[in-house]
Amino acid sequence: MKDGIHPENYRMVVFKDMSNGEEFLIPSTVDTKETTKWEDGKEYPLYKLDISNTSHPFYTGKVNFVDTAGRIDKFNKRYGKKK
Repeated sequence: MKDGIHPENYRMVVFKDMSNGEEFLIPSTVDTKETTKWEDGKEYPLYKLDISNTSHPFYTGKVNFVDTAGRIDKFNKRYGKKK
């Protein structure tokens, strides 16, 4: 392998699925500002996800609607019936 092409900030990061609260710990280089305590008692950087394999319909086999950004409310406010 070539020297100097791999990132220097490769470390363990907790990823949290905000739609169902599921968390998993994997190595990553993602930039984070928050931290959280993991099951082993250590503190790790935290990265929040809108959807992951634990909540995505393709992986779960269930169709569920997750409106994390308030898309329905935005649509209704913009294009809803005028009073």
